[in-house]
Amino acid sequence: MTSSLARRDFLKRSIAMAAMGSPFGLSLAGMADAAAASASDYKALVCVYLQGGNDHGNTITPYDDANYKAYQALRPTVALSQSSLAATALTACKNTILNSAGSSCMFALAPQLAPLWPLFNAGQLAVQLNVGPLVEPTTRAMYLANPNAATLPYQLMSHQAQTAEWQADESPAGTTGWAGRLSDVYVGQNGSQSVLTSINASTLGAPLFSGGVSTQVYTTGDTALLPSVSAIAGKSLFGSAACASALSSLLTSASADPFESTYSSLFSTALATVSTVNSALAGAPSLASQFPNQTLLDKQLQQVARLISIAPGLGIRRQVFFVALGGFDTHDGLTTAHPPLLTQLGNALAGFYAAMVSLGQQNQVTAFTLSEFGRAMESNVDGSDHGWGSHHLVLGGAVKGCQVYGTAPILANGGPDDIGQGRFIPSTSVDQYAATLGAWFGLSGTQLQAALPNLKNFPLQNLGFV
Repeated sequence: MTSSLARRDFLKRSIAMAAMGSPFGLSLAGMADAAAASASDYKALVCVYLQGGNDHGNTITPYDDANYKAYQALRPTVALSQSSLAATALTACKNTILNSAGSSCMFALAPQLAPLWPLFNAGQLAVQLNVGPLVEPTTRAMYLANPNAATLPYQLMSHQAQTAEWQADESPAGTTGWAGRLSDVYVGQNGSQSVLTSINASTLGAPLFSGGVSTQVYTTGDTALLPSVSAIAGKSLFGSAACASALSSLLTSASADPFESTYSSLFSTALATVSTVNSALAGAPSLASQFPNQTLLDKQLQQVARLISIAPGLGIRRQVFFVALGGFDTHDGLTTAHPPLLTQLGNALAGFYAAMVSLGQQNQVTAFTLSEFGRAMESNVDGSDHGWGSHHLVLGGAVKGCQVYGTAPILANGGPDDIGQGRFIPSTSVDQYAATLGAWFGLSGTQLQAALPNLKNFPLQNLGFV
């Protein structure tokens, strides 16, 4: 009796460890067959999540005289100087960008994103304006009539609720993310390596974004695959082969208890997967020269790039990746906290694209940014508060770059696009953004409608940036 209780207590502790360090910290329920699709090529989507709500106004900044003056008037203490934007103005392709009143406008990248400016000019980077969660196209009048209407996103400007809205694109009570549901269509195409379809390389916990109905989330650290599991697979735990062997035997042994049996099966699969991946990575390029700064985001994207380098050799056809950078909740200290984050973002994304070029995979991989919301354009002395719509970056060889897509908001507190303090109603929905990426990934219109519940409410379902 004592031995059985001790074993069960050990299993509970092991499962807690596995949830933090294994690819199987996921729901075992709700596995169902998706409408499958076939693919003979390789493609990957890479989400770069800016946790905290990125200040899009100081990331993609109005640059023409009229809109710059409106921007500066709304945030006199935190606005970037117009002269500092001259070197990163998005003017090379001279596409016409309109606001919701039909007036033309221009934008510039923040100076810290200068490493991305050549990629924009060369056609590998695009900007999508004013994206956010929407149930249906929404106007200021609709919002003011009933801010709690069912036709509006749940708990606007809440970190938790809006993270769910952006990542799940469904009710905050949902248990799957839109990238996971896109992956459900292809997970069967990855054969014996289906567990590697959706990979979380962030250090911020398992994202809702990545899990589907039949797509599991494989979690890896930024520099090594599952250190605790890798130690057992490598037959050395705390420097002891005997310890690794004993723990492996205990965690993979057969049991009549259904819970223990399920855990044993999952851990056995984890060991096999780690062994396969680590063996493949041993012969993969390090790609260190593309990520010389070795920041947190560099390390995550370097690991993603190395995993992409081995994917075709493992028979993998479709993958989604999630990386994240925190610190974007800039209620104060915007001018000191935000620039270093953008420097990290610009360098890491430029390095990632260079890594894809070196692997010959630049046309097969599309990276894009997400954040739970944009921030108010009106400043609160030295920061900015939670908002709604925000601007985002899309990067890759297949991207139709050197273009700014979407409709710019009118920069006015109390204007036609504002719900207060320069919190702009999105002119583009998460569904449309996701559907454009999903169409490139290979999903049909019917499959996109099934994966993105609000897509049917928007006439334009492909934004054209890829």
